[in-house]
Amino acid sequence: MRVPPSDRLEAMRSAVFASHARPESSAWQDLATVVRTAARTDGAVARLWPPENSPPATARPRLERLVRALDELAAHDGGTERAVTWWLRRHAPGAPPGTSNTVGGNSVIHGPSVQGRDFYGDLHFHGPPEPARARLPVPRQLPPATARFVDRESDRAALDALRAGHPAHHPQVLVVSGLAGVGKTTLVSHWLHEHSAGFPDGILYSDLGGHRAEGDGGPVPPATVLERFLLALGAPVVPADTAGRSALWRSLTAGLRLAVVLDNAVTAAQVRPLLPGTSTALTVVTSRTILTGLRVDGAALHRLEALPAESAVALLAVGGGSRVAREPAAAQRVVELCGRLPLTVCLASAQLAVRPHRSVSALAETLSRTQGALDGLHIEGEAVMRTALDLSYGLLPRESATLYRRMGLLPTDRHDLALLTALTDASDLTDVDNALHALVEANLVEETGPGVYRFHDLVRQHAHRLGAEREGPEQRDRALRGFVDWCLATAAVAESLLTPSHPLPDHAPPAPHAAPTPLAGPEEALAWLDTHRDGLMNAVRHCAEAGWHTSCWRLTDALWPLFQRLRPSDMWIEAHRLGLDAARRSGSQPGEGRMLTSGAIGLRDGGRYEEAADWYRQALELALAEGDVRQQAQAVNGLGHLCLLTGRLDEAREHFGRALRLRESIGYHRGAALSRRRLGETALAAGDLPEAARQLSRALTELESLQESYEATRALALLGRAETRGGNEDGTRHLREALERFRTGPGRSEHWEARTLEWLGRAAETRGETAQAVGHYEAARDLLLRLDPAGARRLDDRLRHL
Repeated sequence: MRVPPSDRLEAMRSAVFASHARPESSAWQDLATVVRTAARTDGAVARLWPPENSPPATARPRLERLVRALDELAAHDGGTERAVTWWLRRHAPGAPPGTSNTVGGNSVIHGPSVQGRDFYGDLHFHGPPEPARARLPVPRQLPPATARFVDRESDRAALDALRAGHPAHHPQVLVVSGLAGVGKTTLVSHWLHEHSAGFPDGILYSDLGGHRAEGDGGPVPPATVLERFLLALGAPVVPADTAGRSALWRSLTAGLRLAVVLDNAVTAAQVRPLLPGTSTALTVVTSRTILTGLRVDGAALHRLEALPAESAVALLAVGGGSRVAREPAAAQRVVELCGRLPLTVCLASAQLAVRPHRSVSALAETLSRTQGALDGLHIEGEAVMRTALDLSYGLLPRESATLYRRMGLLPTDRHDLALLTALTDASDLTDVDNALHALVEANLVEETGPGVYRFHDLVRQHAHRLGAEREGPEQRDRALRGFVDWCLATAAVAESLLTPSHPLPDHAPPAPHAAPTPLAGPEEALAWLDTHRDGLMNAVRHCAEAGWHTSCWRLTDALWPLFQRLRPSDMWIEAHRLGLDAARRSGSQPGEGRMLTSGAIGLRDGGRYEEAADWYRQALELALAEGDVRQQAQAVNGLGHLCLLTGRLDEAREHFGRALRLRESIGYHRGAALSRRRLGETALAAGDLPEAARQLSRALTELESLQESYEATRALALLGRAETRGGNEDGTRHLREALERFRTGPGRSEHWEARTLEWLGRAAETRGETAQAVGHYEAARDLLLRLDPAGARRLDDRLRHL
């Protein structure tokens, strides 16, 4: 009997109430099967089943809700609709009777019968059709989509592109990898929920337990997962062995438009038996490891990163509400301490939600006192991130675990392959590379460039803790000494490439066991200094704390091209304060002199003119006492520059002239050219443009003959400035040439690039070319926003008045 949907509710109500009165009947038993089928789609249905032997009066409200739930679910779920229709066909009021007909009295006719008078031809009896066998529902096993989901548009677009770009006739496998807590499962679930219409034959899901502790059962064997999948697809019999199950799995999925989610996989071998053998299916694997072994199966890889800061703050606001908006700086601090990982940010958000009177600042303070989210955020008393990282660490090979601990000891966020070689006991670079590969595979370190690796912030805390706990004092000291020696060795290479005339003649060679990172040329050297600046500064600090005084001031001195080209004023000053103290403690007068003059430049660059003048005077007194003419000239030249910057042009000219004579007296040609350039700058400031051009032209010629590319380009830019102010058409050409040199090659300098752009803007403004002037000023301002905020504000003012 076919029951129209419009009558289904009433038919079900009558049949369900009638069958409940006869719990031993087949109708009641079959209804239990229908409810189990519906519960696979909506588990709430099963909770409406009345308790055994419940009286009608008690059961009736629950049964009424059950009827309505089944009717509503059948309206949109095919599996439930088929099960309900099958049950009604058999048990609804008015359904065909059973198997016997009573004729009268005690007579009974068994089997089919016909009443009639005359029959001609053959008479055929057809039994009643077998009841339709209820099909299993289409599996929809994805975890529910969480409401705490922000951003990830670029990741979803990347998955869309990988899916669209896949060859049409090959099984498709996507691997989404990333650090524990980065949101892999949530992303995949949301993405597949969005595309569920593209998988009409179902979506299967299994957590493979890749990082489950052995006490919790360990990773799930492929055979167990296959059994679950085969039963979900309606396999009547499941083979006992893994190979048989895998073969049946491929047969059943052939041609199906199906998605399979294999969550939290640990190895490619765990995944392979679970791959469907059809091009119409999509398999999405999530793992903390990259699973590069699945590339041979045609897998496409996508690495999931931490949330952008803005999105992490939005996620924090889910529980923190308006408090997050009221304390934006504290909110930024919290999400950074959480590593911008969705898991840890959600835990922090939950803490704010359950404590509505707690400020975001208080939470930030709590996390700061602990090791951030590594120890400060818990689920049921357990520090979830630390536990997750402990499990990942426990799966590492011995060599990789050792490397991980020793990397954690180093005060740097960037690691070169040459540095990592110094940390291990391996004699072969291949062994180091293999140990490192396991860390990359486990997403514990990330390769940020050729041969350059970094920790995520929370992983770095974890590695540091293990290194401090499990490496002995000797190993810790050896690792840190190797780090400092590597910094010295590679900084010396960079110094020789960028400022070949700068190293002191008595510099000791780097320790022989610390091989430097190879640097191909000046641009690569400057990029290395920029990339590693934080680690290099931390090496200087560690030397000062450990009492490694000679290494402290020599490393500071070797970092001169970093200070000169990149202009990190605070770092410049701090490093030279530490270096000056270290040089004095080590008894090195040359080192003391270098720290005073180089440090004074940093103080001058930071606007601390009085302190810079004091350092220069100390350097001059030391040089006079030692009879060091070269250092005397350096100090006098520095005092002249301070006079120039403060508008005391006559004093500046006198100091530069004296420095020039001292340098010429000892045949120091580079220094003499630099003093002439300063004399040209002084004339330019005084408005004596012919004298400025004369001095700067000669300085340019001398510096180019000495192959001092960077210093020569500075002279060229100043010459261009003097010429444009004097109306010389060559000036713009010289400025543009200098600009190109500052952008690439050995003369590269963003600081001077910005100055040159500003001068080009002024020249264009003088010619009345306003649009061109605006373009130059805006480009200069964009550079200065990071390098010199005060300079950026000055250019903003100039742009407003154009």
